Amino acid sequence: MINWASLKALLVSASLLVSLTGCVWIEGTEDLVKYVAEVQARPSRPIKPLPEFEAYEAFVYEGTSLRNPFLAVVKFVADDDADGLALQVDPGNTPEPNEERIKDYLESYAIKNLSMVGTISKGVGQDWALIVDPNGEIHRVAAGAYMGLDHGSVIKVTANKIKLIETISNGRGGWITRPRSIELVESKRP
Repeated sequence: MINWASLKALLVSASLLVSLTGCVWIEGTEDLVKYVAEVQARPSRPIKPLPEFEAYEAFVYEGTSLRNPFLAVVKFVADDDADGLALQVDPGNTPEPNEERIKDYLESYAIKNLSMVGTISKGVGQDWALIVDPNGEIHRVAAGAYMGLDHGSVIKVTANKIKLIETISNGRGGWITRPRSIELVESKRP
């Protein structure tokens, strides 16, 4: 029978003996002490100064107010109904939009996300358009109201179209106007 306790003691003592063979004391260390003293006596080299860094100048991107280059440019369509409202693009003499005015609810959505679904009339000159926002809510809009992200002002409401003028940045610190319209969406029922 193998006595496991004595075998374990034998293995521990053998490993201890093997590990101690590397710890033999060497009597002659004078050459090592002499070399260390020689290295410490050498003159130290001067430390190079830190390089001078140029101050970081932050870049301010000012193109956020410009037209999105990935959206289609609005095409000018001549006013086909003779209502006397000639909607032309202003060459740049437009005053800056009033940023202090309280924004209408529909100014939080892009024009492309709004749909005209009907109209309501109350006598002559009192026409309202029914607009559906992306949340599916219906809003009543009349001439003089604002809608869209680009300061769109409703000019006229007809039975099948809303005409508005948007005031946008021209990219050079000025403002220009452009015509937009939202046409009535015909429902496709069988």
